Amino acid sequence: MALATLSAHAQNVVHNDGVNTPLIVAVAGDAPFVIHNRADDSLEGISLSIWENVAREKRWQYQYKYFETVDKALNALQQGQVDLLAGPISITSDRVKDFRFSQPYYQSSLTIASRDENSTIWAKIKPFFSMQLLIAVSIFLSLLAAVGLLFWLAERHHSPEQFPADAKRGIANGMWLAIVTMSTTGYGDMAPVSLKGRIVAGCWMVISLIFATSMIAGIASTLTLSGFSSSNITQVEQFPGKKIATKSGSPAIDFIDEYQGKTVLVTTLPEAMEKLKNKSVDAVVFDRPQLMFYKNNHKADNIHIPNAEYYKQGYGFAFRADSELINDVNLILLELAEDQKIERITAEYLGKN
Repeated sequence: MALATLSAHAQNVVHNDGVNTPLIVAVAGDAPFVIHNRADDSLEGISLSIWENVAREKRWQYQYKYFETVDKALNALQQGQVDLLAGPISITSDRVKDFRFSQPYYQSSLTIASRDENSTIWAKIKPFFSMQLLIAVSIFLSLLAAVGLLFWLAERHHSPEQFPADAKRGIANGMWLAIVTMSTTGYGDMAPVSLKGRIVAGCWMVISLIFATSMIAGIASTLTLSGFSSSNITQVEQFPGKKIATKSGSPAIDFIDEYQGKTVLVTTLPEAMEKLKNKSVDAVVFDRPQLMFYKNNHKADNIHIPNAEYYKQGYGFAFRADSELINDVNLILLELAEDQKIERITAEYLGKN
């Protein structure tokens, strides 16, 4: 617990029961909105910086009381153990039934985090070793061998200097002729001289034009599909049957269920990201700014976060239903927004973008 004394002119708040005491401010949530420094038990973050500006304007004294989860903090608020809750608290219809909220001071959304396995060297060359591509190459080599055999059978008696009697050398020369014919390279070092050889060459020219275009299209399709089959989950259409981690009490639970993902509940965001790292889950769904902040501070983990955003939601301070503080807090929040102080606070932690 951290006691915050704002100034010599700071005032206590008279509660509904007539008792004049400092406000007890519950604190819960993830970085960068709430950062709990366990070494000295200090607290900081976007939400707390905004609240401290509000309290300074009203000359309120207050004490922070840290909770490990938002659910525990909301429960304490409902039981009257604290006066309000500060943190990245999503304003949802379910919560509004039991609590009152300030106006939103930050607009957030849900997004997806998955392993960025395409960033590794192996991921980049892996498609070239796919079964489909190997089958296509095998068919191509078999076809070249067949055409090379036909060239050798047609030309070995008419052009023994080009197609010697030795089968290995003769078929190999025939395959070389098939390749230069298909690629239209035309070095001129070899050419069929017999009628049968020219018929084989003519048929191969027509067939190779069709085959070459089909093979190129097939290889491109294989490489594309191989890229799509990576473990990156970038859209909700990929959710069915996949294990998706999120925090208990998060609005992301309903979101995952809606898109038929298998929800894996955790108590903290680092726990969810650790499961993603060791491949216990396929993706993590949580509030976008927290995921982006985690990614920026764990670059070695190769986390992929797409541009897609879902479930737009506002963060606000939560109060009990009978609280008389909301109007004062809303007024100061409007003034802070008009003075762009809230924007400057968020930029300190998240950057201007």
